[in-house]
Amino acid sequence: MEGVDYLADERKKAGFDVDEMKIVWAGSRHDFERTDRISKLVANDPGFSKEGRTMLPRKELFKNTLRKAAYAWKRIIELRLSQEEATMLRCYVDEPAFLDLHWGMFIPALKGQGTDKQQEKWLPLAYKMQIIGCYAQTELGHGSNVQGLETTATFDPQTDEFVIHSPTLTSSKWWPGGLGKVSTHAVVYARLITDGKDYGVNGFIVQLRSLEDHKPLPGVTVGDIGMKFGNGAYNSMDNGVLSFDHVRIPRDQMLMRVSQVTKEGKYVQSDIPRQLLYGTMVYVRQSIVADASLAMSRAVCIATRYSAVRRQFGSQNGGQETQVIDYKTQQNRLFPLLASAYAFRFVGMWLKWLYTDVTQRLAANDFSTLPEAHACTAGLKSLTTSATADGIEECRKLCGGHGYLCSSGLPELFAVYVPACTYEGDNVVLQLQVARFLMKTISQLGTGKKPVGTVSYMGRIEHLMQCRSDVKQAEDWLKPSAVLEAFEARSARMSVACAKNLSKFENQEEGFAELAADLVEAAVAHCQLIVVSKYIEKLQQNIPGKGVKQQLEVLCGIYSLFLLHKHQGDFLGTGYITSKQGSLANDQLRALYSQLRPNAISLVDAFNYTDHYLDSILGRYDGNVYPKLYEAAWKDPLNKSDVADGFHEYIRPLLKQQLRTAKL
Repeated sequence: MEGVDYLADERKKAGFDVDEMKIVWAGSRHDFERTDRISKLVANDPGFSKEGRTMLPRKELFKNTLRKAAYAWKRIIELRLSQEEATMLRCYVDEPAFLDLHWGMFIPALKGQGTDKQQEKWLPLAYKMQIIGCYAQTELGHGSNVQGLETTATFDPQTDEFVIHSPTLTSSKWWPGGLGKVSTHAVVYARLITDGKDYGVNGFIVQLRSLEDHKPLPGVTVGDIGMKFGNGAYNSMDNGVLSFDHVRIPRDQMLMRVSQVTKEGKYVQSDIPRQLLYGTMVYVRQSIVADASLAMSRAVCIATRYSAVRRQFGSQNGGQETQVIDYKTQQNRLFPLLASAYAFRFVGMWLKWLYTDVTQRLAANDFSTLPEAHACTAGLKSLTTSATADGIEECRKLCGGHGYLCSSGLPELFAVYVPACTYEGDNVVLQLQVARFLMKTISQLGTGKKPVGTVSYMGRIEHLMQCRSDVKQAEDWLKPSAVLEAFEARSARMSVACAKNLSKFENQEEGFAELAADLVEAAVAHCQLIVVSKYIEKLQQNIPGKGVKQQLEVLCGIYSLFLLHKHQGDFLGTGYITSKQGSLANDQLRALYSQLRPNAISLVDAFNYTDHYLDSILGRYDGNVYPKLYEAAWKDPLNKSDVADGFHEYIRPLLKQQLRTAKL
């Protein structure tokens, strides 16, 4: 039946104020009201319909994406949305497009690396969409190793120009979103060569296509790299390939905020420190962590609602079968993911604050917190994207066979999300960067330099190396201090063990190569500590609303104790807990699942996602799953006729064949 809420009984179980939880999730009442307004505006606009998207051929899918992007821009202008509101609207349109790279990478690169004069020239054009830009860094042969890029930018003092050139096949730019068919300009990263000397990689503003007929300019070879994983997914994005054949650009199109080349060809460092370039990187990575909470929460919302709708086994005397969500095996897989969605949301909010703080400090020439911010955003980008990619796939499996249908929303969500594990830094490479930061921190402990911020716990290294858990009963694991010290001791001991093993190598780099796997594990432990500690800090704030704080405490307990259970080998191996205490943690974890169960549906309702944004029949707000699955099946193009195309050519001859047995 239309209009019936099949999850109404579940919603009546909520032991907390759902509206207040929506505000906690959004960040503030103002943010909630704004996101609620814009998400509903998109959902109710037929111009943003997702109908049939996964069934479109690539060219039609791409053209439809261009239509939506243009329509979104029209609505942004008409509604006079702020830049932040416009970003929200594009988020809720929920379709990867060239706009993502234009606003998310091209413009931040201009702002972070361009001089005031360059920004005055290029930013107004970019803000008005009179030019469309992308970020051309990754090459066919090099991604994470930025210093190994092969594209060259050689200065010609005779003409006051740089000559951009792709000397090899592997120097072709490969993967930039928006590059394939749309971008008119790119920030291109190339090796700066002047007066015969290579000064390393620098950014250059390069026009790629004519602003009149959109054709590639002379010397520019550009196109799309082809189909990617999934049906619709990232195939709506024109990821591109780009190569240059001695393309000339004016000298002033080198991004010159931190270094310049004079008319005479002299390379000059500016007064502005090179560390400022990390500001853009910190911004991009903190936004990726925020996106992780969105993707994880979408998958969890779908799986939780469907787990309450789906019934299997357990019927007695002809009664109803058991809701899948009531099975402990389902709870053990699902509820930690629900807790992770909240945990990633809160650490994402903290990272946003950290980015603002770092930006203000950089403006005042204070670079003291930059190394920590760089390590934090690198590590948390790695941790959250890996966990989210795995979490989305787990949610698909939690939905059984129906989760494999495109109409479940989960295959497409997975296909759209998994590139996050490799773009903006391969996740393993990023954790190795965190490990270097940790090893440096430990090496400075005896110098009197006090560790601050997320590594401040290292200042208590002697205590953390000696202490033991004093947990005596399961409920003791509900104490934030007990949980926090467990994660601090584990991280400190794993890092110290790595540092001791590194000291055995005469060559430090050989040591890093040999111990890379151990270093990554130590970095992951540190990053998990950050998430747990920020969750606990959130609980120490004033949180209004009936039962809201209590539910957040349950979620925090599930997140931390699930990690403790999953990585119990670390906690036991470092000697902080006994096997008995590990068993007590698992007992408490099961008890927390039971406390969470009545509130599960309301906790995912607090994400406040429209059915349009979720784009999932299994995750519908009203729970009306089966009629809608049946209805959707008949919309598939294969069902437009009773007899399939190709039947007469291929199947009928098989059915009508006269079988003869050969005689030997």
